[in-house]
Amino acid sequence: MEQRQYKTVGKSIRKKDSMQLLLGKAVYTDDVTPKDALVVKILRSPHANAMVRSINTAVAKKVPGVVDVYTWEDVPQTRFAIAGQTYPEPSPYDRLIIDRHVRFVGDVVAIIAAETEKAAEKAKKLIKVEYDILEPVLDFRTAKDNKILVHPEGDWFPPCQVGGDPKRNLVASETNFHGDVDAVMADCDIVLDRTYHTKAFNQAMMETFRTYTDLDRYGRLHVISSTQIVFHCRRILSRALGIPKSRIRVEKPRIGGGFGAKQTAVCEVYPAFVTLKTGRAAQLIYTREESQIAGSPRHEMEIRVRLGASKDGKIRVLDLYTLSNTGAYGEHGPTTVGLSGHKSIPLYTGGLEAYRFSYDVVYTNLQAAGAYRGYGATQGIFALETTVNELAEQLGMDPTVIRDMNMVKEGMVMPAYYGEVANACALDRCMEHCRQMFGWAEKYPVRDMGNGKVRAAGVAMAMQGSCISHVDVGSATVKLSDDGTYNLIIGAADMGTGCDTILAQMVAECMDCDVDDVAVFGADTDVSPYDSGSYASSTTYITGKAVEKACTDLRKQICAVAAEMMNCQPEEVVFEGKQVRRVNTQQTVSLEDISYKSQVFNNQAVQVTATHSSPVSPPPYMVGMVEIELDKETGQVTILDYMAVVDCGIPVNPALARTQTEGGLVQGIGHTLMENVTYDHNGRPMESSFMQYKLPTRLDMGKLKVEFEHSYEPTGPFGAKSIGEIVINTPAPAIVHAIYRATGVWHREIPVTPEKIAMSLPENQ
Repeated sequence: MEQRQYKTVGKSIRKKDSMQLLLGKAVYTDDVTPKDALVVKILRSPHANAMVRSINTAVAKKVPGVVDVYTWEDVPQTRFAIAGQTYPEPSPYDRLIIDRHVRFVGDVVAIIAAETEKAAEKAKKLIKVEYDILEPVLDFRTAKDNKILVHPEGDWFPPCQVGGDPKRNLVASETNFHGDVDAVMADCDIVLDRTYHTKAFNQAMMETFRTYTDLDRYGRLHVISSTQIVFHCRRILSRALGIPKSRIRVEKPRIGGGFGAKQTAVCEVYPAFVTLKTGRAAQLIYTREESQIAGSPRHEMEIRVRLGASKDGKIRVLDLYTLSNTGAYGEHGPTTVGLSGHKSIPLYTGGLEAYRFSYDVVYTNLQAAGAYRGYGATQGIFALETTVNELAEQLGMDPTVIRDMNMVKEGMVMPAYYGEVANACALDRCMEHCRQMFGWAEKYPVRDMGNGKVRAAGVAMAMQGSCISHVDVGSATVKLSDDGTYNLIIGAADMGTGCDTILAQMVAECMDCDVDDVAVFGADTDVSPYDSGSYASSTTYITGKAVEKACTDLRKQICAVAAEMMNCQPEEVVFEGKQVRRVNTQQTVSLEDISYKSQVFNNQAVQVTATHSSPVSPPPYMVGMVEIELDKETGQVTILDYMAVVDCGIPVNPALARTQTEGGLVQGIGHTLMENVTYDHNGRPMESSFMQYKLPTRLDMGKLKVEFEHSYEPTGPFGAKSIGEIVINTPAPAIVHAIYRATGVWHREIPVTPEKIAMSLPENQ
């Protein structure tokens, strides 16, 4: 393992925007946009599947302050996708800005533009709509080859062939395998066949979806949005609105949380359409209810796991089938599902002789799903890790030992992970470290605390990726400013992750300066170099490598200018941070003087734009262990301790990596114990506010402790891998394992609510 000491990388530097946030300074979309914009509101469908027979907007348009009301008759008829993905998108083009055919409760029926929110809301109530109500498909288990088609239209278009067929309600379908699965399964001593169900959890970020649009001084569409994907957003708007990308500028201010929801262009097209129609600035801010019922939640999945093992605990074969519910539209459907197998099966590369992974992604008449931290791996890891825990319990083996025997280790080829090699893998050390830190030997045995309360422990491990290999592109511009400091210009979006700070640390490390000497700007399609965006855990790994490349070239350019100043060749000088020195004479010129020289009779640029893409996506790894106390009278689960050890390569900023991990653990705890998404018999979401959609608070977390095991990833900047997504993946299987230890009952659907636990207990307990 290559390890070296860094001056800035590996240090817990304070976030660059921390003081602005602490002091409540204006940084978010609603803070930095003018207040005289038109208010945009959306009339939404009360039906899960219907055709708009007629719509009367005449009375609504007469409301004082209403500028206009738009219906399906007013919008372009070109279908598009709102998934923030690299072109050509795997997601089908299946949306219109407003469609006469509404496909879920909450789908868009009309757009209202008004001078005030009061006028817009009044107009919304006065729009008269007559619907031809159609029978919906609400159960995703019956959607495939159902006679009811969610997308019967003839202009449904797939930019990529991913096995989709709208005439079968299929968005995507595929099977891949390695080895003879059936033969190995038949030869196993023990075979487990289990099916798991995960719900469509909501990201519930503090800042709801919101976008401001206007026409700039050149008549171009200017979009300021809380988005993770400025460049993808520009392309989406171009297709939806039918205008060239060159006429659109998209920028993002500070983002108040995204967690993947804002990798989808949920709301941008509506105010943009209003601005183009009226020539005026417009703003749309989703209410919390809209974010809950018409946002971009996690894909509901049902995962069948067949596991074959020998009686000594060797896992020989795995067979996974995932059924994914994309909802009414297909964004992210073809891509999330792949991670349910490709980011779970490789964990058991150690002794695996064969695997098979197949999936179907289906349309239903429910809210469309999208990207959420973990992006399908979360669902697959819950299913597989719970099955492995059941295997250990059936064999009477310690579940950490069975993982020691079977886990992927450094240097192994992972057939289920596209044949990549685990070049940097400290999963075995994560397990041992977590065992010791948690006190597994003492906490694994079940302890009766009296009063019907039991304490028990559970374990899980996880992996993720560091980008989308062969696809993601990161770029960075680094330039020398005229006072000897640096500007870093990026297209990646800091959504609270601290990527502005982390990338500035990399510049500081490369250029031997202070982090405070690096000013960061991003993201803006007119200014920033192209970047796929902040998703797929790619920013540190991909954009970070672009920063490293840019700095390497910038040092050479600075040396070239300095050499000219000292009348020598560039090979005769060395870069020393604040100065450049001529080796044989010890003559020096300061960085500040070099910056001035670059502005006078100079032909040598002192700024570099570098781009990076990767053919591999090195997985980070993680082990999580939890101790719970379960009350058998009420079914209430209390988290006492959650210990996690993460291998993210070399953590660039350990404090930020730790907070990322803690945040992901809390989200995972919420998914497992309380967050729920349910629909009534008409397909209406029941949890439309935080009164119904229960989120964990500080009181629900227990004692969290996070530590790191370092590995060195040779393809990453400074040995780094990703940290953003993996951290959400261990709570569900670990907590469900602990609940089994406490009750003797396996729960295969999350969330596991107190009611479910209490109702599942045998009468005599």
